Formats: sequence, structure tokens, C-alpha cells
Amino acid sequence: MSAAKANPELLRTTLRDHFGHADFRDGQEKVITALLQGRSSLALFPTGAGKSLCYQLPALLLDGLTLVISPLIALMKDQVESLRARGIAAARLDSTLSATEVEGVFDAMSKGKLRLLFIAPERLIKEAFVQHLQRTKIALMAIDEAHCISEWGHNFRPEYLRLAHVAKRLKIHPVLALTATATPEVAADVRRAFDIAPKDHIQTSFRRPNLSYHITPCTANERLPLLTQRLQKLEGAAIVYVTLQQTAEHVATHLQRSGLSARAYHAGLPDDQRSEAQDAFMQGQTRIIVATIAFGMGIDKADIRAVFHYNLPKTIENFQQETGRAGRDGLPATCEMLACGDDRIVLENFVFGDTPTAQSLRQLTDHLLRQSQEFDLSLYDLSHSTDIKSVVIETVLTHLELEGILRPLGSFYASYQFRLLQPLDRIISGHSPSRKTLLTKLLNAGKRGSKWTTLTLNDEAIALDEEPARLIKALSWLAEAGDIELRPSHIRQRYELCGDPTTRDPGVIAKKLCELFADRESRDVERLEQVLKLAAHPGCLQQWLLAYFGEKMPNRCGQCSSCEERPKKPRIIPQTQRPPIEPEAIAAMHEVMAERHAALRSARQIARFFCGLTSPATTRNRLTRHDSFGMLDHLPFADVLIQTESITPR
Repeated sequence: MSAAKANPELLRTTLRDHFGHADFRDGQEKVITALLQGRSSLALFPTGAGKSLCYQLPALLLDGLTLVISPLIALMKDQVESLRARGIAAARLDSTLSATEVEGVFDAMSKGKLRLLFIAPERLIKEAFVQHLQRTKIALMAIDEAHCISEWGHNFRPEYLRLAHVAKRLKIHPVLALTATATPEVAADVRRAFDIAPKDHIQTSFRRPNLSYHITPCTANERLPLLTQRLQKLEGAAIVYVTLQQTAEHVATHLQRSGLSARAYHAGLPDDQRSEAQDAFMQGQTRIIVATIAFGMGIDKADIRAVFHYNLPKTIENFQQETGRAGRDGLPATCEMLACGDDRIVLENFVFGDTPTAQSLRQLTDHLLRQSQEFDLSLYDLSHSTDIKSVVIETVLTHLELEGILRPLGSFYASYQFRLLQPLDRIISGHSPSRKTLLTKLLNAGKRGSKWTTLTLNDEAIALDEEPARLIKALSWLAEAGDIELRPSHIRQRYELCGDPTTRDPGVIAKKLCELFADRESRDVERLEQVLKLAAHPGCLQQWLLAYFGEKMPNRCGQCSSCEERPKKPRIIPQTQRPPIEPEAIAAMHEVMAERHAALRSARQIARFFCGLTSPATTRNRLTRHDSFGMLDHLPFADVLIQTESITPR
């Protein structure tokens, strides 16, 4: 890379000719110049500030492939389509592509025909893909949502931990880390991971002068009438964020009955209904969307006039990101939090519900470290047998990988389902005799259902005396030819145990993992405390928010609720007084314990059950249908845990 490529005139010519912009936005040119001069960079820009250009433009000037790590398939698809429309060679690899499409991408990579390749971070666990990268000249790695790498961050994702490891292994340099939400501690974590110098940490102002922030303390009963009044007076589009799926449905229904154009959006809706609700909102057919945090990533609607937090956000980072979707057209917009302290119980309980028990972690480490040197596992099966959520198991696996104890070898599907779209004789006609024999045996194998036939791959390979890879290839070919519909299932991960077995003490490792998850639990609770501090803060809200992200604002904004009301002391956030645990609830605990459910062996498991927090084991054993499930969901998990610990045998 040379300074010539960072020539300001060349940069502006490329900007104009390929992207149609006359000049750079704040911070973009500094980031691009650093990358073209061979230095890794952290771009900490607010939502909508043009982070993607910081890797798209260098990709046109660098010699080699720009690898972009992005967590959302929808965003990857949109960016690839946009780049191709500009005549820029871009592709993506994700689970929606057929085998032929994947091979086409790999072929373009090997021939040097691609400028940008978008992948999800999970793809880097696949050793075969990493080997493709080793044979490819990588000019730049760009990592979107880079704050996910930090265990101090609000949205840690275990698959992101692997990125710095892979970059070093493949000697990829420079690296561009991009995020819209990172505290100074998280930013320092990201810089350390990718050896980014402080001077190449480019941060633009998070100040949005057109946004006015408001905190309205209210009780749980006051919220819905208050929100309805606000929306009846508001002109233009609005997003209402809630915590629970049932709350989204309840609020949207109430708003509809009040004559407002509103729809619910949450992860529990079928895909087509979610897409329909989002499209209606984006096109202006629906004015108000009532959504969980499942809504918003990649939403680029410029004329949103208000963002309401009907429930407390779980972190300041979430609040900043979600309110940042308002007023992107530069016109005035309102961001209001309807602050009720009762929300704290639900949000805290979610945090406690994710933490695995010490017994479960010991069971998991015993299972992993007592395997043969090469082994495979199903996250789904392991989650249910240990009663640990899959994302937590992924975190454990990634930590063991980074400690040099495990090495991922890739993944595979253990079974396939197919159904014939043509008569069998038509499918096999025209093939050679040996091919006809294989296809006939394959399509007559497996367990037949009313519509679908299920093949357990290893079993069928042994029965047919064929390699599993050959059977997969045949099934994929038939699917692409339109002869069968194919559905892979039961994905399994392959691993290798590494290092000296005498140093792998499951007890010691399990203890370290317990400490790790306890620390994370404490940090997540503290992040919720910060939300309550903001809600109670009597000073300028914009000043407080900017200070949280390490930015100073000398003067008050003059338009937030604190600046308008000038309270002399902190706001009081209403919260219903916690009732004691009633004798009948304690009696129910004793009854549940007497039932001796395998999924409810520890005090923590029982506390989760009574607080209505699902776990893999309670779901598998259908305990969510038990009369006592969720009996104490109105109480703090910590209070319920103290009670269950007092009555659970040691």
C-alpha cells in the first residue's frame, strides 16, 4: 500500500465516480487514509454516519479482496445489491445460498474477480473456508458491530472473539473495526484486539442537535394512556420499543382500537408477517411500529419523528442506538422514555436467567474434555443435556479455543429431509446405469413420512457403502435440478482437543468459567443501573449521554426534559413496592421439589422456574406448562433465589 493511493484528489475522484458524493462526511477521510497507508483503524461513528463507505472505497483502491464481517444477512444482501448496482464486484456467503452459488463465489475468489466479500462471523469457524482465505490475497478485513468482540460490551457475541485470532493467523492487515456504540472501555478493548494505535481511533460526535430527549416518570398503569396521547398528537412515523413480545401485541392492539395506524413487530411472528409489518412501516402504510429490539438493525427510514421507550431499555448503548433511528432527515424528532421502575425486575431477571449453574458448567467441561482427540457435537443436544443455553455453550467453546484447548474443524449436517417433486422413474432417466442404481437406492432409503423422507447421513452412508460426501453431492444436485426439495437439519460441530491432556483439569476450567459468567452477570446488572441513573438524572440528558461515550459537551442542549424543567434534585422513578413471598408460594416450592424433576435440581434452576424464565431443560420437559411456572415473575430473581437456596438441600 502506498501514500499515492491515499492522495486526496484520487480519493475524491473515486468518491464521486463510484458513489456519487461530492465530499466526505466527518471522519471518513481520516479512516480511509489510515487504511490505505497500511494502518488498522477503529471508526466509532453514530448510527447513520456513513461507516460502510470507510471500507467500500478502500476496496476499490487496494490490491486484493476486502473481507467484510457483518452479523445480519439482510444487511449483507442490501449492501451487495447496492454495490453491484454501482458496478462494483461484491458477493456474500450466507446460509440462503445454494451449493452452486457458493461454488460460484469461491471460484470468483480464486480468480481474483471479487472486490468485496461479506460473511457472517460464524463462517470463520469453518476450517474449509479459512483454507479458502489462506489461498486468497486479503487486502483488508472490515468488522461491523465491532463492539461485539468486547466482553465488557453490551452485546458480546462469542463468535466475534475469534476474529482477532483469525486475523493474526491469516496475517490480515490492516483491519477496520466499525461500531456505533462503544464506551471508552470497550473501544480500548477493540483497539487491543486488533493492535490499533490510539491515533487511528477515529470518533465523530454523537451529538444529534435535532433530537430532543425526554424522561417521563410514570407508573405501569399510566404508561399506555400517556403513550396513546403522545401518538395522537404526533404527526409522522414513530417507533415504540417494548421488552416483551406479548407487550408489543398488547400495545399495538390498544393503539389500533384508539384509531391509530399501528402494528406489532417481534421475533415470535412468522417471517412473512414480520416482513409485511416492516415493509408497511417503511413505505408509510403503517405509521407506528410497536417492536422489541428485534426491529431496527438496517432500518434506514429518514422521517421517523419519534422513538418511544415504553419499557426501560436494557442498556444505555441500546437506548443510544434505538433513539438514533429518529430524525435522520435532520428535522426535529423526539426521543422519550416512559420510565417505570417495575421494568427493572423483568430486565434483571433476564440477566440472571442466562447465567448457568456451577453444576451445569462442570457437567459441560467434563463432557468436552473427556472426548477422544477428534469429536463432534450438537449444540442443541448439548444445551438440553446440560441445561445451558446454546449461546452460553458457544461462549465456552470459544474460550476453550482461545486458550488452545480446542480447535474447531468445521461443521456438517447430520441428517437431511427430502421430498420428490418428480416421479422416481423421471428423476433417474437419462443417467448411466451406475448412477441410476445409486439414485434409486438413495431415494428409497431413510425413514418415510407422509411428505418427507428423513436420511441420517452416516447410517445411510454405511448402508449404501458410500462416502457421506458423495451422498450430499447427489442430493444437492437433485435439488438444484428441481427434482427434489431438500432440507438439511441437525447441524453438528467438529472439534479437536489440543495441548497436553494433563493440564486440562475440568474442575479448574469450570471454576474459571463460573467466575467469567458471574462477572458478566454483574456487569449486565450494572448496565441496567446506568439506565436508571440516566432516567433520574436532573441535569442535561444529552450531556450525560455524550459523557457516557467519552465525549464532552460544554453547554446544556436546552431542549431535553431536564433543560426545560430544571429539576433541583434527581427524578423519582415510580416502582411498585415489592410484596413478600407468600406462604402459598413457599409451599409450592416444596411441592415442586418433592416432584423431583431432573430439570429442577438446583436452587438456581428452581428460582428460574418460579420467575418464569425458560431454560433448555424446562422447555424440553414441558415444565413451562406446569401450574407453578412463572408464579413469582413479578418478583426479583435475587429474592426468589435466596428463598429457594434456603429450602434446597445442600
